Amino acid sequence: MMYQQPNPLDNIKRFFKRSSVLRKLIVINIGVFILVSLVNLVYWLLQLPDHPEGMSSISIAAYYLAVPANLSSLLLRPWTLLTYMFLHEGFFHIFFNLMVLYFGGRIFMEYMNDRKLLSTYLLGGLAGAIFYIAAFNIFPVFDQTVRYSVAMGASASVLAVLVAVSTYVPDYSVVLFLFGRVRLKYLALAVILIDLLSIQSGNAGGHIAHLGGAFWGFMYVTMLKKGNDFSINFGTMNLKKFFKYFTKPAKSTITGSPNDINRPITDDEYNYRRKVNQEKIDKILEKISRSGYSSLSKEEKAMLFQSSKKQH
Repeated sequence: MMYQQPNPLDNIKRFFKRSSVLRKLIVINIGVFILVSLVNLVYWLLQLPDHPEGMSSISIAAYYLAVPANLSSLLLRPWTLLTYMFLHEGFFHIFFNLMVLYFGGRIFMEYMNDRKLLSTYLLGGLAGAIFYIAAFNIFPVFDQTVRYSVAMGASASVLAVLVAVSTYVPDYSVVLFLFGRVRLKYLALAVILIDLLSIQSGNAGGHIAHLGGAFWGFMYVTMLKKGNDFSINFGTMNLKKFFKYFTKPAKSTITGSPNDINRPITDDEYNYRRKVNQEKIDKILEKISRSGYSSLSKEEKAMLFQSSKKQH
């Protein structure tokens, strides 16, 4: 059996056709970026005040989504603990964050699942916010700036994902431009060290938040390896099922016992199973393109073999 090496563009196209948490996280980040940019454009066109008083470095739209360091402000805007991790105002800020999330998230998904990825992203972002708020309210160096300081960006969440997968498979190798092949554990350590040494150089809040995300990524996988999965029952909400409660047909099409396992499956069920199987095959083929056929598990090889039989 021969497999053609997929090109990067095909991988990206296939990725965005797939209904995965990683894709949804990237789409949400892009959507928020576009929305905030459009609001800022409207403010500019109408010549409206587009900055909060005393905060010329942030727009009003971003101000209400960014997490404040000041505890009194946080009490008035508690939703920012969630929204800040999807908020970017600079193109290069969102570009680099989503590039790392895309590549780090794909490696993450080779070994773990959607639920764990969503948990790592959200809880890593929350840990970053906690580190940021705590530091600005504890250390005297921030006394003069805590009132006006806010944090935004997916960096803490992204670093949580990167450190989590680096902790799970520390010897996994990636190829970096100018550096060649590098093991994930060294890449993660380098990023953490850079953040730690950069706190005094500017954007102290951002670097501290990054360290919070890294801390959660490491702790999450460390606990996971000991059998403590803190993502259990977290991030499992299925929006399709939620909306089905409001779009149920008036009459059921199934007669007899609902537990009748011999009933024929519906077209929707068949298509869903086929889609899930195809996504699994796509993941296996992507894994082959990166690490070779020998990197597959017995289950993955068996699934690939069964799929090839069905196609011939």
